[in-house]
Amino acid sequence: MAGRYAALGSSMAAGPGIMPRAPGSPRLAGRSTRNYPHQVAERTGYQLVDVTYSGATTAHILTDPQHTAAPQIDALDGTEELVTVTIGGNDVGYVPFLMAACLPRFLRAAPVIGGPLRGVLDTGQREAALAALGESLRAVGEQVRTRAPHARVLFVDYLVLLPPEGEPAPPYTEAEADFGRHIAAELAAATAAAAHSADCEIVRVSAASVGHHAWSDEPWTTRPGIPWPWRAAPLHPTEDGMSAVADLVAAALDAASND
Repeated sequence: MAGRYAALGSSMAAGPGIMPRAPGSPRLAGRSTRNYPHQVAERTGYQLVDVTYSGATTAHILTDPQHTAAPQIDALDGTEELVTVTIGGNDVGYVPFLMAACLPRFLRAAPVIGGPLRGVLDTGQREAALAALGESLRAVGEQVRTRAPHARVLFVDYLVLLPPEGEPAPPYTEAEADFGRHIAAELAAATAAAAHSADCEIVRVSAASVGHHAWSDEPWTTRPGIPWPWRAAPLHPTEDGMSAVADLVAAALDAASND
């Protein structure tokens, strides 16, 4: 039987809205039994400890509690054989930017709603957050390596949300979509660099999912819209997307075992 597997990360790993919810998990975590960590564990026999939590940042992995949940790194006891990490998007406001950008202009101008949204939509703030992201991701990799010294540590980056440049992505303007793509590209680059720097591995989900964006014929992610508890959250992985990520993680594990 395979050993202990700890899954760390944000909603892109947790799978909010993909039913059923993981038994005993906090409702705010949005943790699904069909997320990629659960599917990887089913395929490999690893004993899963899933502490992924919607809204998590790198600080929630390393130092900060999230609601009633301890920092995610506290789940590591040193016996892990596998750790996966999907994090960083909330540090830079990736999905919050896209959610805010799809709102009608009159809502953005409303004093109560528009005030907070201005910060989310401020491209200068997003750029500053991107500039700081690499160091935070490296710290995650280094501390996970320290706390789980015998584990393979895989950074698993984000599924593609937006279509390639030049293809429409309503309701976004071309400029909004371009900036969303820019955030995604910088996030993927920072994740890969951090994995390399911290002597971890990278599963490049972003590269593998280019043809499965939310506006494609076979989407692995959802478009913006109204969140419903029984559907995959807007601008998040579908169950098919989670299965695709599980395929990529399993392939990475198989490739290493055959070396």
